[in-house]
Amino acid sequence: MKRVLTVAVILVALVAASTATADDGAGPFGVTVTARDARVGVLVPAARAEHPAGAHFCTASVVDAPHRNLIVTAAHCLGGDGGLVFLPGYRNGRAPYGEWRVRRRFLPRGWTERRDEDSDVAFAAVATRGGKQIQDVVGGNRFVTGTATGATAVTVTGYPNARETPVSCTDKPAAHSRTQQRIACPGFSGGTSGSPWVNGDGQVVGVLGGHDRGGTTPGVSYSIVLGAEAERLYRAAAGHA
Repeated sequence: MKRVLTVAVILVALVAASTATADDGAGPFGVTVTARDARVGVLVPAARAEHPAGAHFCTASVVDAPHRNLIVTAAHCLGGDGGLVFLPGYRNGRAPYGEWRVRRRFLPRGWTERRDEDSDVAFAAVATRGGKQIQDVVGGNRFVTGTATGATAVTVTGYPNARETPVSCTDKPAAHSRTQQRIACPGFSGGTSGSPWVNGDGQVVGVLGGHDRGGTTPGVSYSIVLGAEAERLYRAAAGHA
């Protein structure tokens, strides 16, 4: 899980200065602002579902799928055995779109067998709520593989552990290696693992994780390059969720 090695005071200052920009859409490149996106939320232990403040530990987001019940996050966020709940659009201890129980997890073999950082992406199917699927309630972004790193700018949205509201930042990713990409955005500390990297076409082209489980400093974050393994995993999850 993404670790924190610097104090989050810098983030607080940036967010305070940029809140108005966030309300109008993505701010300038490389600036982290307060966000609002119903498709993005937090993962919380099931035992804390009714009292989630301070308990969220990773970020996840809804992706388009035939059964309309799929979320994507980092594989290292789904490795435990305990029950989990996803709270889309979470803010300040409240879940405006409800609590969605994770009922099935889909992790790649590279992660389950070797903890391979190049396999740090996973999906989960959530149970229906009130007879509805989660995608019917909040929508979902398309999950796309094979996109060239840095072809377009992306917006990363996630929930630092130290905050009860999400943050986002827009910038152009760069290659870290053949299998990993990175982005320079301040304030993405512990808890932002699993944050979606969404391009201007509403496509998830990265998921915060991978190298050093997302990075060792809040200012630089990583994602695996979504390739053949991620595509196979998505197809398996979408077909059996």
